[in-house]
Amino acid sequence: MTTRRTVLKTVIAAGFSAVMSVGAAGVAAADEFDTIKEKGVMRIAMSGAYPPFNFVNEQNEVVGFDPAIGTEIAKRMGIEAEIVTTAWDGIIGGLLANKYDAIVGSMSITEERAKVVDFVGPYYSTKRAIFTKPDSGITSVSQLGDKTLGVTLGETHEEWARAQGYTIRTYKGLPELLLELQNGRVDAIVNDSIAAILAMKENGYEYVMLPDLETDVIGAGIAIRQGSPQLHEAMQKALDSMMEDGTYLEIANKWVGGDIR
Repeated sequence: MTTRRTVLKTVIAAGFSAVMSVGAAGVAAADEFDTIKEKGVMRIAMSGAYPPFNFVNEQNEVVGFDPAIGTEIAKRMGIEAEIVTTAWDGIIGGLLANKYDAIVGSMSITEERAKVVDFVGPYYSTKRAIFTKPDSGITSVSQLGDKTLGVTLGETHEEWARAQGYTIRTYKGLPELLLELQNGRVDAIVNDSIAAILAMKENGYEYVMLPDLETDVIGAGIAIRQGSPQLHEAMQKALDSMMEDGTYLEIANKWVGGDIR
């Protein structure tokens, strides 16, 4: 199977080719925010499979923390937001191909991704965590050597798990991960801590989070194409104002139960 690193290198190469193909890159970059304002709509992408941050409800609407944040940012920029869903493992490629204008989908800010896209934010923070069932007998990271871990295809957690040498199975999103853990198809799952904990509590699943995983705080950012300083400034200004006037906290309380900055 193609590794996450190989996929991202391919995306990086595609991004560089796209930039080179634009004759006057500076002019194109300066015009991007004006183009969005002229259309009056900003297309915002996410997987739609990451509750409670973004998911499809019974009315077939994409809801959650991410679309609420993206919609509010667009509103403060004087435009509307159009939410689109796409497979996570191709989401950066879609941005570079101009299929949408931004990714507000709980994307971890990494040095590798920052070679391809610019980030607004971070707009929340979390940590990597490993979860298993209470009766699994797994109580330490040291016991994972011969176990099978579930990860979401294309996430940084997949790349990390591969780098550790773990046996992994990849899935489309958090709901599938949780089901596979509950059904015993994987011994543990690797995911952002906040999203997994909230989703498991929502579904009434019992879980154990391994206490000895050494990990740093992960910042989630809004990805846009590189070379659009006006768009970046406008989105950052909108995000900052949300955090200052209490709107961000209202959204966070509604969808994740507290401040996650």
